[in-house]
Amino acid sequence: MNKTPIIIRNLGLLPWKIVFDKMNYFVDTRNLKTIDEIWLVEHYPIFTTGQSEGKLKIDSIRNIPVMASNRGGKITYHGPGQQVIYFLLNLKNNHIDLRKLLLLIESILLNTLKSFLIFGSSNKTYPGIYVNQKKICSIGLRIKNGCCLHGCSINVNMNLTPFTYIKPCGLNNIKMTQINDIQHNITMSMTRKILIKSIQMIFNKNIFFLF
Repeated sequence: MNKTPIIIRNLGLLPWKIVFDKMNYFVDTRNLKTIDEIWLVEHYPIFTTGQSEGKLKIDSIRNIPVMASNRGGKITYHGPGQQVIYFLLNLKNNHIDLRKLLLLIESILLNTLKSFLIFGSSNKTYPGIYVNQKKICSIGLRIKNGCCLHGCSINVNMNLTPFTYIKPCGLNNIKMTQINDIQHNITMSMTRKILIKSIQMIFNKNIFFLF
């Protein structure tokens, strides 16, 4: 990859739809000189469906909104205490393809977990990171005009109950876990700091922070 910089933005806690619209606008209006960005954000409780889920037929589950997304994959849940990372990258400029990008994202997540002495593994059939056969990180991407959007999430310290209302990522009998179920007293701030270090190491880029 080249050494062009990446801007990392910490967006805090925002409604999913606001970030979804901004993310799509960013990709639709970017040009060859647009600097890549990575957004760190938490969302208010929401279920989102990917393109392989089929047509959206319901607008809520247990009073939690359900919204259609243009990412890959099926249904998942977002809520406070889950760190979502959106990768807005020009893949051509970075000389990487989708397969390579998935490997890079998996490495970022695995390194982050390892920093907390949590040893996860990836799954070739079902994207994501797993610990003790439970899913701790989800990945869902979209490629448009050679650029990627969407990204991944890592469960840190959240209410996991809404995951039991669905088949996460379309998987039967999948159980979810989070960092604080394994190592206690890990904060979102701590997790973000490790994530940023891991992003910088894996992408080998100059990082600019806009928090």
